Amino acid sequence: MQTITKKELIDRIAEKSSHKRIVVKRIVQSFLDEIIDELGQGNRLEFRDFGVFESKQRAARTAQNPKTLERVSVPSKRTVKFKVGRLMKLRLSHAKSGSGSGGDGATHRPS
Repeated sequence: MQTITKKELIDRIAEKSSHKRIVVKRIVQSFLDEIIDELGQGNRLEFRDFGVFESKQRAARTAQNPKTLERVSVPSKRTVKFKVGRLMKLRLSHAKSGSGSGGDGATHRPS
């Protein structure tokens, strides 16, 4: 498995779109900032076929330190849940079975 950075994604998008890298970087960062802001306000973000981001409240619980076996109180906290959309689920299932998209980056919709 390979790790792809935001910089690498920005470079790819800039190359494919023929836009300057700095313009693409501002757009991508603005997009990510908007996602963070909306989730911070407790809103749900839905991107059809890609997936849904939701902010969830995790309940307080008691955990155990594996080294000392001491009981530790873990406070409640907000976290983000992501539910995979239809096209991503399809792409991931094809990638797992070895019959992926061929690496051309094109979106293939089933008929």
